[in-house]
Amino acid sequence: MSDFRMSDDIQADLALAYAGFNLDVALRLPGRGVSVLLGPSGCGKTTVLRALAGLSRARGRVTVGSACWQDDAQRTWMPVHRRPIGMVFQEASLFAHLSVRSNLDYGLQRTPAGERHVTRDDAVALLGIAPLMDRRPEHLSGGERQRVAIARALLTSPRLLLMDEPLSALDTARKAEVLPFLERLNAQTGVPVVYVTHALDEAARLADHLVLMEAGRVRATGTPAALFSRLDLPLSHLDEAAAVVEATVAAHEPAYGQSRLDVHGLPLWAGLSQACVGQRVRVRVLARDVSVALSRAADSSIVNILPATVASLRDDGPDTTTLQLTLAAPEAQHNGALLLARLTRRSCEQLKLVPGQAVFAQVKGVALMG
Repeated sequence: MSDFRMSDDIQADLALAYAGFNLDVALRLPGRGVSVLLGPSGCGKTTVLRALAGLSRARGRVTVGSACWQDDAQRTWMPVHRRPIGMVFQEASLFAHLSVRSNLDYGLQRTPAGERHVTRDDAVALLGIAPLMDRRPEHLSGGERQRVAIARALLTSPRLLLMDEPLSALDTARKAEVLPFLERLNAQTGVPVVYVTHALDEAARLADHLVLMEAGRVRATGTPAALFSRLDLPLSHLDEAAAVVEATVAAHEPAYGQSRLDVHGLPLWAGLSQACVGQRVRVRVLARDVSVALSRAADSSIVNILPATVASLRDDGPDTTTLQLTLAAPEAQHNGALLLARLTRRSCEQLKLVPGQAVFAQVKGVALMG
């Protein structure tokens, strides 16, 4: 596959108002990797995506690298058919009367031969759809249809791939089928992706850069590891509040069905991973699966007991407190990964927990993503 990479940022200053809703965002997205717009329904995620595509007319300015797609001050407007984008929607929107091969050829023919960066063989291999080429959409599962739709979007050789809740219409099994292909998409094509979702698991697993949206505004931007663990953001208030931790596979122990991960020099045991030793992985640790102790228990059934520091605390009512913990080996000279712990207020008061205090995080569950 051609090494098509864009290092320049995607910038969008957009404003739009209609009955009961106001959008006002200033986005600075990296020109590589997957940027995820996360937020509840009605917060403006899809409106932003449609404005980037030119499907909705918001006021403002949009640039992708050195190319200006919109600048109202200069009366510049590039229509949607001239913007080098690929789009994938909630529904696959394939041509029902055409085979998979013909659907892909439609995408390929939209780009002159001299401007193509992705071949049909590239897209077919990347999305694993070789056995489907002679079928029509009615004979495909939901996950297969969506993989074909992604391949067709790639075959336009886009400078930017826009994805609007592409997994929301799929059941859990079909969603699990498509997610690994989405993870490989950017790494193997180099095409930057802007991905809209309200699903926490998708954002935690896919995002290189996360944009948290709320009521037509950008609430926060950063890495999933940073944003999921912030006590001042709504993500940490949810019942499924969890930290996202980057780790490296250190060893496998198939006899116990476990893999040992390395997190800034600390061992973290998780279920057996398919990743190779040395490979980077991402894990999700629920706040309710983390407890705190002042000393390391020598006779506990919990395997993951890690040195940490209380970074901050937040009272969540009369009975619950949420802690942000920084994992770090005692000799570490840098900040480690962040965890959340949800405890009772009684436990916090009995342990006299305060910011800066050295503790041990007892992690009962670690979910590998991918």
